[in-house]
Amino acid sequence: MVRVVFGVLGPTVAAGDSGDALALKGPRHRAVLARLIVARRRVVPVARLVEDLWADPPPGAVGAVQTFVAALRRVLEPERPPRAPARLLVTDGPGYALRTEPDTVDAWRFETALATAAGLPAQQALATLEEALGWWRGPAYAEFADEDWSRGERARLAELRLQAVERRAEAHLALGRPADAVPDLDAHLTEHPWREDAWRLLALALYRQHRQGDALAVLRRAREVLTNQLGLDPGPRLRHLQSDILTQTPTLDLPPDTPAPPHPPRGARNRALGSNEPAPNTPAHPHPPRGAGNRAPSPIPPEPNTPPPPTTPPPADLWTRAAKTYNRTVAKGTRARLESTVGLIRNLAVTGGEGLAEARHHRTAAITAAEEFADPELTARVIGAYDVPAIWTRADDPPAAEHIVAVAERTLAALPAGPHDTARCRLLATVALETRGATGPRGPEAAREAEALARRLDDPALLAFALNGRFMQSFTRAGLAPQRDAIGAELVELAVRHGLVTYEVLGHLIRLQARAALADFAAADTHAATADRLAERHELPLVGVFTEWYGALRLSATGEPARAETACRAAAARLDGAGMPGLERGLLPLALLCLRLTHKLPPDPDPRADWGPHRPWAEPFTLIAEGRHTEARTALHALPEPPHDLLHEAYCALEAEAALRLDDRTVLERARTRLRPAAAELAGAGSGLLTLGPVERYLAD
Repeated sequence: MVRVVFGVLGPTVAAGDSGDALALKGPRHRAVLARLIVARRRVVPVARLVEDLWADPPPGAVGAVQTFVAALRRVLEPERPPRAPARLLVTDGPGYALRTEPDTVDAWRFETALATAAGLPAQQALATLEEALGWWRGPAYAEFADEDWSRGERARLAELRLQAVERRAEAHLALGRPADAVPDLDAHLTEHPWREDAWRLLALALYRQHRQGDALAVLRRAREVLTNQLGLDPGPRLRHLQSDILTQTPTLDLPPDTPAPPHPPRGARNRALGSNEPAPNTPAHPHPPRGAGNRAPSPIPPEPNTPPPPTTPPPADLWTRAAKTYNRTVAKGTRARLESTVGLIRNLAVTGGEGLAEARHHRTAAITAAEEFADPELTARVIGAYDVPAIWTRADDPPAAEHIVAVAERTLAALPAGPHDTARCRLLATVALETRGATGPRGPEAAREAEALARRLDDPALLAFALNGRFMQSFTRAGLAPQRDAIGAELVELAVRHGLVTYEVLGHLIRLQARAALADFAAADTHAATADRLAERHELPLVGVFTEWYGALRLSATGEPARAETACRAAAARLDGAGMPGLERGLLPLALLCLRLTHKLPPDPDPRADWGPHRPWAEPFTLIAEGRHTEARTALHALPEPPHDLLHEAYCALEAEAALRLDDRTVLERARTRLRPAAAELAGAGSGLLTLGPVERYLAD
């Protein structure tokens, strides 16, 4: 059997023993092969391949997949006799699997090499890492960058590659070759400026070349990048390194044969990277600090009347003291004060209740104030800094949302040419978020542009923000729960890898909604529990609002209407004062109407209830209950286009149910057309709040 090797660290390729590339035919053939490699020898069902290959599968898609597989088999196993079972690309149950060996895929070999290098001496580790990094021919799965099925694997491999570059620099430093580490780290940080460990390694490499000033400049630049782009303070390792460089700590100058341990224990200072503590049995200062001449330090006892160091104030007082100091030292009306205010507003928003309502108000005022400076870069930073994860697809304050979009669009047009892609990405993501639920092409267009920019910039926090925008624009039709599930999965993976807790919670809530729509309650339960656990640990009170409503939905979907009604009323009580009017208004009467229709109980809609934005879809049932069928039919025909949001399928199902009761065939046909793509889902369950039962029931009716 000819041995075939596969490459996905760049465009997808395959080659035989001789090294000659195999002809994989068209892009769909390569997509099938790449999708099977992503599955790592596991079976991929044919239905999943169809879903992954086409956004809107054509008739005969299953047959097309079978044709692609047959063509691939001829290329991969040319000597296989006719009708003999395949040994490489095999049929297994409902789908296919690529049963290739671990050393035949460059991505798998790369992972193995990276793990192996961690346990090798510096010289061997360097050689292993150099060889492994040489296998990269471009971004992983390069031609499938926009496919949902490749994103998680591409992001994971990209992160491993960044780790490999940094470990190679560590090996150079351990071997006493700091000059060899600097060029690679410079290029690495140009493309990936959020890599805190790379900043640390670059500063250390410069210091070991007797370039103390350059090392400190690098650390200053790191602080600016981390603060301005990510809103983060440098971590303890960077701060300690800066302190050690300023004091010229001798242990920064390691002998070439003393490699630094790559990961010190949590809470411990890494001596190899600049601890102020002497090593065991080593004098504290074996030689004078660099540049100190004969001024060797001598221990000086403290004066007897020296006051003790100031005590740390209790946590409750820290905020008050810091705020007073800031108020006293930073002039009012300055750009610095305005940008600091936006950071505070962002943190206020996730507290819920009054904090969320106040944050919305102050955010609009801050954006208006920023625009008055006539500085589009400042305005872009103020708008883009409010990257608060959002799960509900209807604005709480529509006029404010329109104002923010208008300012964002003006700022996009006014930004000068030059390196402002990060600002543009944040503005586009803001447009996508704030046009949630609206019709028209601008929201989806802004979401696509923001995501493409974030992926090109390779910035995790920016990508999370952009994916939130894409989620908000993923309601262009019914039946898109699988796509939203993929967005949620990528958000969770990205957030876990980079410590973006609020986006990790968002990812779990998105997946909760999507799995509920697909009637996968075991998975939805897991995501709800994880979101609750994270919310408790990180003090995010609004999360419980959504998980409690999900509990009510689950009771309805599993046949317990009485308990579901009680749960709905309890969840609605929790919404009171949560600061989310776009979610709260009319939700309880809507949920109760859906519950009764699902379980074939009398709808009994209350005409005096505050139905909020849901009134048009409740009105026909109110009129039917009163025997006013002619008026009910008029109300049915006057229904607007269902908004493109989390309640889209619920509204379509309500329209279908009302049309069925009124025997209105025209509206039934319209509702069937809208609902058909969601045939495999539970109507409305994608909201995570309520359901009207299987969509298939309405299609059958």
